[in-house]
Amino acid sequence: MINMMGYGYGMMGVFGMIIPLLLIGLVIYAIVKLSQNGGVNYNSHKGGSDALDILNQRFANGEISEEEYTTKKEMLRD
Repeated sequence: MINMMGYGYGMMGVFGMIIPLLLIGLVIYAIVKLSQNGGVNYNSHKGGSDALDILNQRFANGEISEEEYTTKKEMLRD
């Protein structure tokens, strides 16, 4: 007679181990990805700071005139 007490887990034992390990791996992966990207990007809520930086750079390089610079700067700040 086969002792069924030792073999009672069957396939549920395999899935019972794999699923929690996958979830733990997913959490670790998400933490690593967030830490590599610097977490939440708060610069996206400033509203146009990137555009203003580009405008300042173009004016510093002499690509646009002072009049065009001030006009576009006012448009960005509104």
